Amino acid sequence: MQHKFLKTTAYLLTAFLTFGGMSLTAQASGIGGSVLPSGGIAVKIANGNRLEDISSNTLIPVQTMIEDMKESDKADEEEECMENVVVANVGNYASVRTDPDVRSEVVGRIYPNAVGTLLEEKDGWCYIESGSVTGYVLSDFLYVGDEARQAVEELGLRIARVDAQILYVRTEADSEAEVLGMVPQGEALLVLEESTDWIKVDTEDGEGWVSAEYVTVKTEYEHAEFVYDTGDEGSELGIAAVEYALQFVGNPYVYGGTSLTKGIDCSGFVMKVYENFGVELPHSSAADRKQGHAVKSIKDAQPGDLICYSGHVALYMGDGQIVHASNERDGIKVSKVGYRKILAIRRIF
Repeated sequence: MQHKFLKTTAYLLTAFLTFGGMSLTAQASGIGGSVLPSGGIAVKIANGNRLEDISSNTLIPVQTMIEDMKESDKADEEEECMENVVVANVGNYASVRTDPDVRSEVVGRIYPNAVGTLLEEKDGWCYIESGSVTGYVLSDFLYVGDEARQAVEELGLRIARVDAQILYVRTEADSEAEVLGMVPQGEALLVLEESTDWIKVDTEDGEGWVSAEYVTVKTEYEHAEFVYDTGDEGSELGIAAVEYALQFVGNPYVYGGTSLTKGIDCSGFVMKVYENFGVELPHSSAADRKQGHAVKSIKDAQPGDLICYSGHVALYMGDGQIVHASNERDGIKVSKVGYRKILAIRRIF
């Protein structure tokens, strides 16, 4: 934090001092005083928050300069990350270990096309960081260097994270267009198209448009996962969760609701179902994508697993079906698991 502050300060000072032949004047509470004597154009800090070119009275918000600098720093960090990127080159998964030794403890798994950062490479092992997992992976199971950078260009999902408290999804890229639905702050939506002012996204109510002003769009990648052992008990609890959930089919959907009988939304539904079994889940389908641990394909899914879609979450029943609080039109219902693009499958038990 201190490093970034000093870097920002240095940028500001550089911005002031590189104007050759300029005069810098500080103004606070209407009282001005000369700081740097010089001739020609004068630049001053007006009321403590702007740079002003006196000759043209053009105001430059200091906040804008700082934000531009932050974006520059972010771009530098992303470029550095891509320089050291690694991509899993495996059929099923590779083990992430505590030490560069096949006999050492396994702390995680890195699955096909998961992305990480190379910290060190030595003697046939790569020491990597991927998500919250750090450890050693055999080099044979990773793309590194140019191969990794080329591979990563084809990976990842463009995701729009909602910044507004409530965001309207519209049928057209127009603020006067009909409202298709609403999504809450923090929700993650799959991006279908992008323009300067509008983003086309996938939602439970259908494809629609949101204002680019109220979302943050970035590419998200798969990462390594910690190792969990659920055993047979996990499967039994998952089946019990599904049986409990099915008794509420036909009950209403209510945006932001938390009542399994009077009205509930998708993340509230899985939250309340799991609450009955002593498990706490967040009231957010975006946050549900990070709960438990990853299941890599629907063929590996078990009853009780969470099926995560763009802006939506459901409970897997088995046999290619889900039970979920769909929308105001359909309420809580059973659907085919592949009715929309699956973004993640998470095992809680």
